[in-house]
Order: sequence, then structure tokens, then C-alpha cells
Amino acid sequence: MNGSAVAAPAAQTSARESAQPAIGVLALQGDVREHVSALERCGARPVLVRRVEELAAVDGLVLPGGESTAISKLLEVFELLEPLRARLRDGLPAFGSCAGMILLADEVLDTRPDAKHLSGIDMTVRRNAFGRQVDSFETDLEFAGLDDGPVRAVFIRAPWVERVGEGVEVLARVPSGPAAGRIVAVRQRNVLATSFHPEVTGDLRVHRMFVDLVRAS
Repeated sequence: MNGSAVAAPAAQTSARESAQPAIGVLALQGDVREHVSALERCGARPVLVRRVEELAAVDGLVLPGGESTAISKLLEVFELLEPLRARLRDGLPAFGSCAGMILLADEVLDTRPDAKHLSGIDMTVRRNAFGRQVDSFETDLEFAGLDDGPVRAVFIRAPWVERVGEGVEVLARVPSGPAAGRIVAVRQRNVLATSFHPEVTGDLRVHRMFVDLVRAS
């Protein structure tokens, strides 16, 4: 009898770890294909999300890089803005890269007055903080919670985080240069955001971290 009691949780854990979660990729604008490929390689089942019923069916959601103000307008056009806010309030795991980080912020600086955001993480983000397209760059980041060395980070018209609230974990900062110390990766509960684009480098560790968050939820 004792043996059965011990074996059941182990079996449940194994099933959970092998599960293939349905993870949506917001497919309104931006680098959707790259995230879909990374999620597939991490053992998830990607779902393109453009409609409320598709959002309702997923276990987690990726908000890709792109143009944050354009995506915010399209969220309204496709009647996804309020349903997405509601799902985030209810605990939907989410991951935003670059523009996705901006959309997940509680407050956004240097953006259009009509731009909308989702308040998924208690943070203040500055849009285009690193400069214009010509100021794009790459660097290596120490990333909390990831093994096997630093993460190669690609910044393209990227934001940075100027303020984090209580309960927000800082995962990575710029190591050197004019922006040294700026926050570029954060997590609050099961919502993750990066200033950079992990989907373009072939390093799957950030996506695996998110897939594991979705499985755990």
C-alpha cells in the first residue's frame, strides 16, 4: 500500500513533463514564424492566435517582436485586447520578446498616447530605449535560471525596463557599455519578458524555460 502511494506522484510528474502544451503565438504582426519553430523544437504544440476562440484554447501565449503600437491597434481590431487582459489576470502564462515585453508592461514610456498595453507584469518599460534600427547590437548576457553559460542576445530597436515592482524577478541586465546595468529580462510568476529576440539565435533555453512554466501551471 505504501509503495502505491509513493509511485502515483512519480507517474503524475512524468506525465506532466512529457505533456505537449498548446502554446499560442499572437499572429497579428511580427516574427511569428521564428517563435513557432522554437516552440516546436521545445516539444510544445504551437497555435496561431488571431481570434478569441483560439486564445481561449491555449495553455500559454507568446507575444512576438514587431511593432508594439501596430500590434496594440490590431488587438483592438481583432477584439482580443480585453479577452487577453482577462486571461492574463486569470493566470495565463505568457512570454513577450521585444515588442511583446512592451505590450506586457504596466506602464510604457516614449510611446504613442493611443497605444494600449496589457499590464501582465508590474514594470515600467521605455520603448526604443537603445535607439534606432542602426543602433541594433548583440551581446552575451548572464541569465538567471539558465545553465550552460551566457545567452547571446540580439537587440533590435529594443526596450529596456526602468522600474520593476515587488514580486518581479530581474533575470538579466546589460553587462557593459553605455547601457550597462539596464534590465533586459524579467519574470513575474508565470509571465516572462525579454528586451531581446531569443527566437533568432537558435539558442532554445529561454523558450524551454517558458515551456516548462506552461507545463508547471
